[in-house]
Amino acid sequence: MLAAHADRERAVDVLKAGFSEGRLPQDEYERRVERAYKARTVGELSLLVADLPQGPSGMQPTAMGAPIPRTFMPVPPPPPATNGKAVGSMVCGVLTTMTMGLTGIPAVVLGHTARAEMRRTGEGGEGFALAGLILGWLSVAGWAAFLALMVLLEMSSGV
Repeated sequence: MLAAHADRERAVDVLKAGFSEGRLPQDEYERRVERAYKARTVGELSLLVADLPQGPSGMQPTAMGAPIPRTFMPVPPPPPATNGKAVGSMVCGVLTTMTMGLTGIPAVVLGHTARAEMRRTGEGGEGFALAGLILGWLSVAGWAAFLALMVLLEMSSGV
């Protein structure tokens, strides 16, 4: 199989790692790097790094399903921190069932504040904020419906 530029770069990276770890003398390293850039096939590249850690497995084509060693994989970014107000919104939203809806308004306020902060800072916790908002608005709507019903009953009984 013909080697791509990315295959040559991976081979050179393995050679650099071997040189920096003291596994290759400088003249051998330079000779192998020169041969890596001139290599036409993946097999030639595999021979250049076969005696080094991560050597031959890194040179197998990924289209064939061969795994890429972790050395060549990009470092995944750490997960974003969860916004504290989003967690507070969800907790207040869940507590609406136990507090008869008294924590509904704090759940809504915290949820909207948390979503604005998350858009600005890139923090995580969108699901928490959304759950708190939904539960908070359900609580507020429930109280509004209850008060409207009480007003209607008062008006109808007072006539």
